[in-house]
Amino acid sequence: MKIISGNSNRPLAEAIAQTLQIDLVRSKVRRFADMEVFVEIEENIRGEDMYVVQSTSFPANDHLMELLIIIDALRRASARRVTAVLPYFGYARQDRKPGPRTPISAKLVANLITRAGADRVLTADLHAGQIQGFFDIPVDNLFARPVIIEDIRSHNHIDNVVVVSPDVGGVVRARSLAARIDAPLAIVDKRRERAGESEVMNIIGNVEGKSCLLLDDIVDSGGTLCNAAEALLRLGASDVTAYITHGVLSGGAVSRIAQSKLKELVVTNTILATEAVKIAPNIRELNLAPLIAEAMRRLTAEQSVSSLFD
Repeated sequence: MKIISGNSNRPLAEAIAQTLQIDLVRSKVRRFADMEVFVEIEENIRGEDMYVVQSTSFPANDHLMELLIIIDALRRASARRVTAVLPYFGYARQDRKPGPRTPISAKLVANLITRAGADRVLTADLHAGQIQGFFDIPVDNLFARPVIIEDIRSHNHIDNVVVVSPDVGGVVRARSLAARIDAPLAIVDKRRERAGESEVMNIIGNVEGKSCLLLDDIVDSGGTLCNAAEALLRLGASDVTAYITHGVLSGGAVSRIAQSKLKELVVTNTILATEAVKIAPNIRELNLAPLIAEAMRRLTAEQSVSSLFD
């Protein structure tokens, strides 16, 4: 097996390669003067099992084009198999039609990756499980849960915690974590009474005197997390920590979270951390490289990936 990296998250690709004790494939991924993407692979990869590590994070369109062009370059260089490793799958939130005359962009991106020549996709904590069905090639969806559970046990007194889903859509994810650490579950019921007005937050479950662990797959603007933390503290929670797989953190999200009542926001390194994230006093990062590397090793060895999460 060999690993090649785009420009979206090279430190993660290097960490994966280091875990597997191999070197990244030498390559150039650069721009022409008009910002066209150009890719050149600088070593022989004929007959190799190739893994392209590339999150489609900001700027999403640039990184997506890099991914597609790298896959095409590998195909034309006679790679035996190409696996697109997308630690963060962008456009995943556009997985259905929210209204008339709107696209299902997650399906379009799945088609692009498939048509570019990928044989398989490896990703982490998809926003919606049904996105796996958008692909006509195998998709392995990893879960950050084992890494998160290990961190919770080392940083929290788990006999006094409650796992909280920030919305109804994340209940399955939160319930799975709660069952594994033997903790109760609470749900944030958020509703908007009328357009343009702030959300009304209600909490389903008992959080009084508890250390609350908010669990979700994506944090973007951070508004929902900050509002949920305030609502939980108003109902007597002792403190609130958020565990989120993908730290998109766009716009003023980092500043908002730094000034919020969140004790801590813990994200993984599926998205390259900005300088603002690195210096934020209450944002911490978990390393998913060993988990992704083990999944890649198992794929090459034709072993079970799902048993990682049994």
